[in-house]
Amino acid sequence: MLVSVIIPTYNRYTLLQRAIRSLLEQTHQVAEVIVVDDGSTDNTAQIQKDFPYIRYIYQENSGVAAARNRGIELAQHKWIAFLDSDDEWHSEKLERQVLLHRNNPDILFSYTAELWLRNNTQVKIPKKYKKIGQNIFVENLSYCNIAPSSVLLHRSILERVGFFDDSFRVCEDYELWLRILSVYEAGLINEPLIHKHAGHDLQLGFSKNMETLRIRALEKLLHKPLSKTYRALVQKELEEKLARQK
Repeated sequence: MLVSVIIPTYNRYTLLQRAIRSLLEQTHQVAEVIVVDDGSTDNTAQIQKDFPYIRYIYQENSGVAAARNRGIELAQHKWIAFLDSDDEWHSEKLERQVLLHRNNPDILFSYTAELWLRNNTQVKIPKKYKKIGQNIFVENLSYCNIAPSSVLLHRSILERVGFFDDSFRVCEDYELWLRILSVYEAGLINEPLIHKHAGHDLQLGFSKNMETLRIRALEKLLHKPLSKTYRALVQKELEEKLARQK
């Protein structure tokens, strides 16, 4: 199975090196690495010389969703994985997911659990982000518990439901995963196959307006075809989020 890996980055040259090195250690070889530099002002462009086999693309700063979308457009293979430039993959991450899809050809989207680190020390993951894998759509309604760096998906999914919404500067993953999970079954490997490094200055994930953007994502989802059950669940979650904001 040939997999294109898309790495969006912005002013993370040193962290980006670490992320790419984790791809070199994969027990299932990565077929293509696309680094999309979202307008960095540091020496990120040097990454082309450090790892000559990668595809390095520079764009004016447009946000992580636009950067991932650019990578998707350029990807040469049908299977696409994402790796944030401040994360790392476990050496067996890709192999385990490829095996899952080979054994379950009807599953076109998979993700894994993660290990959270701060200053290279493991930290406890909040209970709301624990993986269960029973009804993955429902598990992601309140908060996004699918890390982009854990995802492997088939391009046909994106051709059907659309790419990341680049009007979302954060919560773009929450918005897209819900669109996908409302239509497709997902596979979970409930083992920590990615390392998420928390606490550095360049993280975007804890913006104060995240709940507002989740509300916007749910409102957008209600305009999509949904089963009666899913529509009722989305409406209930939306009403609860709106009530908490009053």
